[in-house]
Amino acid sequence: MDALQGYGELGMGSRLKRTSDMLMRETQVVYDHFCIDFDPYLFPVFKLISYKEGVTNTAIKNAIGLTQPAITQAINKLVKKGFIYFKNDELDKRKKIIFLSEKGLKQLKQLEPIWEAIDKTLKEFTIHDGSSLLSHLNSLDLKLKAISFSKTIIDRLSEKKLIIEAYKGKKEEKEAFFSLNEEWLRTLFNLEPYDLEVLSNPKKHIINKGGYIFFARLNDKIVGTVALMPLIEQNTFELTKMGVSPKYRGQKIGQKLMQYCVDFSKKKEFPNLVLYSSRKLENAIYIYRKYGFVEIPVEANSPYKRCDIKMKLEL
Repeated sequence: MDALQGYGELGMGSRLKRTSDMLMRETQVVYDHFCIDFDPYLFPVFKLISYKEGVTNTAIKNAIGLTQPAITQAINKLVKKGFIYFKNDELDKRKKIIFLSEKGLKQLKQLEPIWEAIDKTLKEFTIHDGSSLLSHLNSLDLKLKAISFSKTIIDRLSEKKLIIEAYKGKKEEKEAFFSLNEEWLRTLFNLEPYDLEVLSNPKKHIINKGGYIFFARLNDKIVGTVALMPLIEQNTFELTKMGVSPKYRGQKIGQKLMQYCVDFSKKKEFPNLVLYSSRKLENAIYIYRKYGFVEIPVEANSPYKRCDIKMKLEL
């Protein structure tokens, strides 16, 4: 049992301090994950300086309400990191005006998207219908115990930075298209001759025939790929060669690529999409059905030996 929670309102101060410390630690985990050298405890002072066109030490104290030693300590740390600098006041030379340095401005650009993600996550974590502060605190504690605050923020930021782009013919793209597909094919099946031919020559077999290849980039790194390959004899496109890096599975990148292909195909007014798969891939089949694909007969001359199910999506 949580002893502090059992104290009711009497333990409010201690619980607020405990929650504050935990949020600071979790925020530090986020900063460290993105290799950002910043101390969460510096946030209120740094943030205030960032939107003021020059501010004094006294003005910071009055605006934030922290003790003068706490303000002075924060300012000294910001000076040590090179994030701020001082200028003498033009009217009163005894006053020092604090500004963000060039390094501080660069740091601010890195921090702003993280602060936005933290703000949205805290709003989600603190939604509660209770009428008392204690009730809200109890609700927040339960959520923080059930869900990782730092991971939620990191996932939110990672998702925000995921972009899907078309094949441009770069060497990096060709290598990623091959390696991402080779990995899962060799792990679960075999790399068949037809796979090898298409993966080794994507421009010849897909792009030059009017097809498309897309890549998912996360923090400027290719982490997934998929193709829409024209099947001339069937007057349709095959959704094929979808692969996601093992390090990034579980983040629904495959589903985002799938949705992108479906939306893209609708805009292009393709009549339908087909895909070839194996019943061995139960999770994949479930997702295909979720997107509206229905099973149709597999032709006798299917290009894949591993294929025992063919599916179609009417657009």
